[in-house]
Amino acid sequence: MANHPRLIAAMITPFKSDLSVDYEGAQKLALNLLEAGNEGLVVTGTTGESPTLSKQEKLDLYKAVKDAVGNKGWVIAGTGSNSTADSISLTEGAQKAGVDGIMAVTPYYNKPNQEGLYRHFTAIAGATSLPVILYNVPGRTGLNMLPETVAKLAETENIIAVKEASGIMDQVSAIKTMTSRDFLIYSGDDSLTLPILAIGGYGVISVASHVVAREMNRMIYAYVDGRIEEACQMHLRLFPVFKALFVTTNPIPVKKAVSLLGLPAGSPRLPLVEASPAETAKIREAMEALKLI
Repeated sequence: MANHPRLIAAMITPFKSDLSVDYEGAQKLALNLLEAGNEGLVVTGTTGESPTLSKQEKLDLYKAVKDAVGNKGWVIAGTGSNSTADSISLTEGAQKAGVDGIMAVTPYYNKPNQEGLYRHFTAIAGATSLPVILYNVPGRTGLNMLPETVAKLAETENIIAVKEASGIMDQVSAIKTMTSRDFLIYSGDDSLTLPILAIGGYGVISVASHVVAREMNRMIYAYVDGRIEEACQMHLRLFPVFKALFVTTNPIPVKKAVSLLGLPAGSPRLPLVEASPAETAKIREAMEALKLI
C-alpha cells in the first residue's frame, strides 16, 4: 500500500468470557476502527496485551485481522520482545500471515545498552522485507533509546519509523534533525500528537482512536492542511478523553471504553484486572461529555 497511515490504532485484543481470544470480535473491531477513521492497526502491541498472548494466538490474530481488513488499511504486527531470537521468529511468522509491517519495542527488563539495541533491531529488520517501526517507551521498558541510536537504525532500508513515547519533546526534535525527511516519527502518546506534529512528527499510534478516531483524524489533517487553530481546538476538546483512557494501566480503561460503545472487548487477562467502578465512572463521564455514548 502506498501512503503511510497517519492515524494508527494500537488495537485491543478482544477476549470471550472464558478469556480465550475472540477472533471474530477482533475482525469486527478492526473493521469498525478503520471505518471510524483509523488508517492502520497495530495488532498484539502492548494495548493488545502481547505479554499474555501465546505465539500461536498472535499468529492467528494477524491472519484473522488481515483476512477481514484486506486492503482497507495497514495491519502492523507487534512482534517485539526482550528476546531477539523470539522477535525474529514472530516477525517471520507475521510476514507469512500477510501483514503490511511490523512494530518492535525496545527490549524490557534485560536492559540492553545502545549497541545492543542497534544489533537487536538490525537483526529483526534483516529477517524481513516488511517495513519496521521502532518503538521507544521508557516508562514500560526501563531504558531510553537515544536519538543517535534511532538515527543509526534509520539508515537501514526497511526501518521506516519510530513510535516515540518517551514524552521528551527535545528527543523528538533531535531525532528529526538527525534523520532524513522520509523517516517518520509517530507519537506514542495521544495527548502529545499535536505537539509532535508541530515539530515534524508524522502521526500517532493511538489508544484513544478506539473511541475518537473521526475527531483525531480531523485534528491531524487540519494540522497537515495548515488549519492550526482548528487542530488546536480539536486537541483541547479531546484532551479529557486522552487523560481518562489512562486513569490506570493501559489497556484497562480502553477495554472498558470499547465495551461501553457496545463493541467486542472483554476483560483483560491477569495480571491486568478490569476497571474499577470509580475508574469506569471517569471513563464514562469523559465519553458522555463528547456525546460518544
